[in-house]
Amino acid sequence: MRCKRTNQLSRNEGIDLTMDQNRLDAIIAPTGGPAWTTDWVNGDHFTGGYSTPSAVAGYPHITVPAGLVFGLPVGLSFIGRAWSEGALLKLAYAF
Repeated sequence: MRCKRTNQLSRNEGIDLTMDQNRLDAIIAPTGGPAWTTDWVNGDHFTGGYSTPSAVAGYPHITVPAGLVFGLPVGLSFIGRAWSEGALLKLAYAF
C-alpha cells in the first residue's frame, strides 16, 4: 500500500506541480550518465541519472537511445503524468 505522504510529495507537489507551473507535456532528462567501462581495480563508477521520481510516483516513464558519449551509449527519459502513456510514446517516437 502506498503512503499518502509519498503520493503527495512525488505526485501533487512533485511531478504534477512542476508540469503545471511550467506548462509541460512531459519532463525530459538523461536516463543515466554515460555507460562506464569496467574498472577491475576500483569497481564501477555510477554517474547519476533519472529514474527514481517517476517510479516513486507510479507515473509512466519511457527511455530511448540518445546517442554516444565517448563511444558509450546514453539514454533519454520522457516522464509524464498518470495515464499519459500515449503522449509519451508519441514524444519518444518523434525523438
